Amino acid sequence: MKQGALIFDELTDRYDIRFDLADYYGGLHCGDCLEVFTGGKWKPTRMEYGDNWYLVGIRAEDLNGLRVRI
Repeated sequence: MKQGALIFDELTDRYDIRFDLADYYGGLHCGDCLEVFTGGKWKPTRMEYGDNWYLVGIRAEDLNGLRVRI
């Protein structure tokens, strides 16, 4: 598994994972599974889109910067 941070790519209008300065996942799509670090532990989740992008079962106002692994 690779660990990085969620970032929003305005060009593609979707979230991506930044692993390093020039190393990106390539864009997340609905249904993509990943884990997010919250509450001191890793929790499995899935990226989805409704009125906006969200992570299933994760309460967060802003997804930018969340520590994730995939």
